Amino acid sequence: MAANTAAVSLTVNGKPVTAEVDPRTLLVQLLREHLRLTGTHVGCDTSQCGACVVHVNGKATKSCTVLALQLGGANVLTIEGLAAPDGPLHPMQEAFRENHGLQCGYCTPGMIMTAVDMVRRKGNDLDEHTIREELEGNICRCTGYHNIVKAIAAGARAMRGTSAAKAAE
Repeated sequence: MAANTAAVSLTVNGKPVTAEVDPRTLLVQLLREHLRLTGTHVGCDTSQCGACVVHVNGKATKSCTVLALQLGGANVLTIEGLAAPDGPLHPMQEAFRENHGLQCGYCTPGMIMTAVDMVRRKGNDLDEHTIREELEGNICRCTGYHNIVKAIAAGARAMRGTSAAKAAE
C-alpha cells in the first residue's frame, strides 16, 4: 500500500471491486478514473447538476458528494450496470430513447438513474408535477425538460412489469 492511500472494497454493478485510493478520492473519481466507468459524468463539481447520480445501496446518490472510502462494503450501481450488457435496455433507458429525452446526452445517465430511483420511491404512476419536482437536483442545458418528463412517465409505466427490487437495480 502506497503512502497516503487506502484500500476500499465495494461492489460495483454486481462485481466485487477493491481499489487503492487517496483518502480524498470521490466516488465519481473512483468510478471514472480507477474503474473506467465513464457513463457517470461530472458536470459541475458542486453537486448542483445531477450528472453524477448513481445508486448506492439502492438509493440515488450524487457521486461527487461522497468519498470512496466512505463506501466500504457498499453496493454501487452505475448507468453501465442498469441493463445487462448483452440484454435489452432497461425500460427507463428505452423510454428516454423512444421519447427523445436527450439531446447532447451529458445529463442523461444521471437523469435516468434519478428517474429509476424516483419510480422506486414514488411508484409507477407519476404525474408531470411530481416528475418536475423530483428532477429539481438534475440540470439539463439542452432540452427544456419536456421530453425528459415524457420519457420518465413512459419509463415509469414500462417498469410496472418489473419487480420493485429489479426496478431499483
